[in-house]
Amino acid sequence: MVKIEAKFFLSKFQEQKKSFYFLFVLFFLGFIFLPAPSKNSADLPSKFPPPIDPQQVKHHEIMTWDDYKPLPGRDWADPSIKPEKGYKLAVVAVDFPNQPFVITLPKGTDPFGNPQIDPIPREKVPQFYADFFTKPTEHNHGLNIHRYWMEQSRGKYGLIQVDAFGPYRMPKPHWHYGLNEYGQNDYTPDGTKASGRLEQDCDAVWIEALGQDVRKNYDGILRIYAGYDETGVWMEFGIMKFKSKEDIPPEWGNPNPAMPRWVPTRYVEWTSWLAGSQQWGLSSMRQGENSGTIAHEMGHLVFRLPDLNNNPYVKPYRRAAVGTWDLMDRGCFNGPGGLHRRWVVPPIAGAAAPPYLMIRNRMACGFIREGELLNLSRTGLAQSGLVVAEVTARAVDPLPGTFTGITVRFDGSEPADRTPPDDPATNPLSSGIPNYNFYSVEVVQRIGFDSFCPDNGVLIAKNKDNLRGNNGGPNAFNSYIWVIDAHPEDINMVDYISPAGEKVMATIADYRQLNDALFHAGTDSGSKYEYIDEPNRLHFYIIDLRRDEQGILVYKIGVRSLDGSGPHARGVGLEASKNLKLKEGLTPITAVLRNTGQLKEIETTLHSSDISNVVKYDIYRLSASIEGKGWEVKLPNALAAVEFGKSAPITIYVYAERDSAKQAVLTLQAVSESDPTKKASISIRLSR
Repeated sequence: MVKIEAKFFLSKFQEQKKSFYFLFVLFFLGFIFLPAPSKNSADLPSKFPPPIDPQQVKHHEIMTWDDYKPLPGRDWADPSIKPEKGYKLAVVAVDFPNQPFVITLPKGTDPFGNPQIDPIPREKVPQFYADFFTKPTEHNHGLNIHRYWMEQSRGKYGLIQVDAFGPYRMPKPHWHYGLNEYGQNDYTPDGTKASGRLEQDCDAVWIEALGQDVRKNYDGILRIYAGYDETGVWMEFGIMKFKSKEDIPPEWGNPNPAMPRWVPTRYVEWTSWLAGSQQWGLSSMRQGENSGTIAHEMGHLVFRLPDLNNNPYVKPYRRAAVGTWDLMDRGCFNGPGGLHRRWVVPPIAGAAAPPYLMIRNRMACGFIREGELLNLSRTGLAQSGLVVAEVTARAVDPLPGTFTGITVRFDGSEPADRTPPDDPATNPLSSGIPNYNFYSVEVVQRIGFDSFCPDNGVLIAKNKDNLRGNNGGPNAFNSYIWVIDAHPEDINMVDYISPAGEKVMATIADYRQLNDALFHAGTDSGSKYEYIDEPNRLHFYIIDLRRDEQGILVYKIGVRSLDGSGPHARGVGLEASKNLKLKEGLTPITAVLRNTGQLKEIETTLHSSDISNVVKYDIYRLSASIEGKGWEVKLPNALAAVEFGKSAPITIYVYAERDSAKQAVLTLQAVSESDPTKKASISIRLSR
């Protein structure tokens, strides 16, 4: 197992300004994980070629803007491309009697170490943020919510009008609105009970300033308030900065010295008063100046998508549902620096580049066109036999002859989901109440808004038809997508170094446990190339991969029922030269694998998709061995898919040491996955 550790290059500074410099260096430069492709990654001998599809997990903590790779072809941010459905957005900017806009302050001068850019005049703040979130600018690296939804929907949905309003001064201090959550109400400086909702007072001053109520003219209102979203500062300027709540200095505490310098917060017992007095972002789209989760909040507001996120800090721990792979879970924290760099103003680090939606959410939004999904039936697979199809990276439209994904519905006798119930209180990896309805399989490639995903590969998940409903247990949360983790063991990641100098590990419930969840093709990738769900009687295969001329990633994927292989006659043959003379060192050897079976006619109604072009395969499991001192053999791929009546080349690598035996015998075997009684083997005599 590869252990991922964080290393610090600075000692802790005590002075306020130095402490923020420390945090900046920590998360932007020094919070570095030892480079590792994945847990369980094998170190291949240099004598053999590298794996065909190595897992190369890259965590957000070491990502920079150089990791962003634009999509090839159409630029969805081009203003000449009009969305099919336009969305009108009002951006209303407000500050407080005790809190100016952070962006108006001299660079790096506020207690949190912001802003990161030269100050913006107060009167220009509304337009600055309206442009930052909706247009390509010098600060947002060309990424914004209009571009996100245009890329995600393939032009179905985007912004057609964005109007900026303000700046307006709120009637009450920031803490009146920020101390109304999670038991914070009694921590006000003046002894009153905080109960304000920013939306009400914001809209009141907006309407008064305009002399009319224009809210009905917009599909959504983005209320940008001076200061911070508590979700981006409670940890970094609480338990990560101070040894205990008693160690919080006056400048981070309540302005009233008679009051505690800490407040409770959503996930843990305390954070500093200054951090906790900020507002917690809501789906009403009230956002602090550091918040980059606008696309996530629009997912709530416009498409009615619910949250998928868990609580990673409460015991008993419960694994995240989706993690970094979907906008509606912690994927909304994707971006350079990730989780612990979301306090930056303007939001140009963590949360600056959310991933695309997974298949289930794309279906809910109507973003997948007819014929782009290969929709299969569990009972249909038992009758039709296995299928093999190519799936294109989800960032782009499926290439010709490929799909954007595969679904397999849990049909047949009840219960639909036959996963045995377990107890989430004792099993942190529990997917919860077994009421999932179908599998989805898709491909993630680190391009476009998926650039800040931690890996390329195949993403497998269980999904529910109902988007709402908790997954049971004392640690329940809404979970309508459940990613299958290719590496369910603890990722062994250091989350941060405490102020006391101790390593604090990411909990088993931390969303980053799923950073290495993707499946990969071939042997020795560091991941897995198959997944078996025994209770639901399904077997998934990651068979191979290719890239088109523009570098777009396409995987060949197979799905098989464990309850039947269809009416087809199965067979297999192997051919190769029986005697080969080799030189010392590495030599590739090619054999020919033949599908000698026969395709039979099947019912066209077994699946909701036409499977005539994807049912004409068998999948073969390959193995190779060699006898001879000083000889070694390596199969780059243990799987092959071949159409009925056709053949495919199989490559085997043989390595002969300088002092190896003069002769060796290489044996290659192929076994049908549909009918393991159908197998073929061939022996090749090698000499040098």
